[in-house]
Amino acid sequence: MTENKPLVSIIIPTKNSADTIDKCLASVKMQSYGKIEIILVDNYSRDDTLNIAKKYGTKIYQTGPERSAQVNLGVSRALGKYVYRVDSDFVLEPGVVFEAVESCEKFGYDAIVIHNTSDPTISFWAKVRKMERDSYRNDEINVAARFWKKVVFEAIGGFDVNLIAGDDYDLHNRLLKGSYKIGWIKAQETHIGEPRNMAEIFRKHYFYGQNLGRFIEKNQETALRQLSPLRRSLVKSLSGSCQEPTIIMGFFVYQFLRYTAATLGMLSAKLNSQRPQA
Repeated sequence: MTENKPLVSIIIPTKNSADTIDKCLASVKMQSYGKIEIILVDNYSRDDTLNIAKKYGTKIYQTGPERSAQVNLGVSRALGKYVYRVDSDFVLEPGVVFEAVESCEKFGYDAIVIHNTSDPTISFWAKVRKMERDSYRNDEINVAARFWKKVVFEAIGGFDVNLIAGDDYDLHNRLLKGSYKIGWIKAQETHIGEPRNMAEIFRKHYFYGQNLGRFIEKNQETALRQLSPLRRSLVKSLSGSCQEPTIIMGFFVYQFLRYTAATLGMLSAKLNSQRPQA
């Protein structure tokens, strides 16, 4: 019976997310698991994000400066036994929440990894990204749990608000260090906020590169493996790949562009930190 099932609080951080939030919230409403509250934490959007969200009966809060602080606030307001971070440019398969709760309740998991793939219909680069993302299914290094028992999320201190890039890896690493029990489910999420051109790819990874230094410094034991372009599961997938040659070539272009952009971002951040303050 529904009244005996634990409540799940879905936390959605947003910032000018009007292009994707409607599909995201619609997929949350379509979950086969009925005992859900939706908490949207907005970073002062200037578009129609909040008006769209209100149609779905969400609880709305506002804070910044970045997603880590937004999710932490959402969890602090959550009433659920479980909390689930869903970014505003993802859509969920109908059974995601049901499978996650069932796994935790039956097998005692403290957190759940939910595989995310890409919507290949958006662009050529989305097809490339789907190939890459799908190679990480069941990978124990390049993953990050986003469904947690609330008490566990709070016990490890939530997201580090000083991190912008690598924040999800950092939290997952702390779960592992704390010897918490982590499970996987079959149902998945799909990313619909995929890049449509090379300029978008460059801008995104340049920004992340400017903020990667803190993550690397804090996670020295695992950062290089988690950020490496030569990931075991990816190499294995490519070696046995049945993908079209254009997708494989596109992948190498994509990797070159993203790592070049991230490196330039890191160098820019380092140079700015060395400049004398006025």
